[in-house]
Amino acid sequence: MPFGKYEGRRLIDIPEEYYIWFKQKGLPEGELGQMMAAAYEIKLNGLEHLFDEFK
Repeated sequence: MPFGKYEGRRLIDIPEEYYIWFKQKGLPEGELGQMMAAAYEIKLNGLEHLFDEFK
């Protein structure tokens, strides 16, 4: 994440609650917003374990 409370963390490591808040307020435009939307869907479906080997 390039800014805010979770600056420097991988998007997949950000808590789902943060994505819920962001979706209510509006995700950023562009590539970051698309990546955040994808990370949210991954978390929503319980698939974040797929990224464990990339830490």
